[in-house]
Amino acid sequence: MKHDYFVKLVKRLDEKETLPEVLEALRSLSDSTISECAKSLTGQFSLCEIEGEKRIYHVEVRESEDPEQEAEEYAEWIMNEGDDVIKFIAWFFDAMFSIEKKEVYAAAGKAYTEESA
Repeated sequence: MKHDYFVKLVKRLDEKETLPEVLEALRSLSDSTISECAKSLTGQFSLCEIEGEKRIYHVEVRESEDPEQEAEEYAEWIMNEGDDVIKFIAWFFDAMFSIEKKEVYAAAGKAYTEESA
């Protein structure tokens, strides 16, 4: 992916207000690699209220290599409801394309800190 395209895409996605809006924008891209990755995530998010926060998790079921062992469910906390969508955008590009979160934040013109992760 060319850097100029990536920067424009991240800035355009960062204008969205919610994770579902960003995910829909990613799904509708003409870049089939990105859109297919976004489509593969459909139905894999869960909202849970924990400690007074509405947390958004990516939930994935992984099959065991051992046929006698059941599949396991893994949940990764992505962001809280109402957080800046750059958190999801950074997670998406890190998880799907191994682009470091700080690079995604830089493309959006935002500062990345460990607290923003």
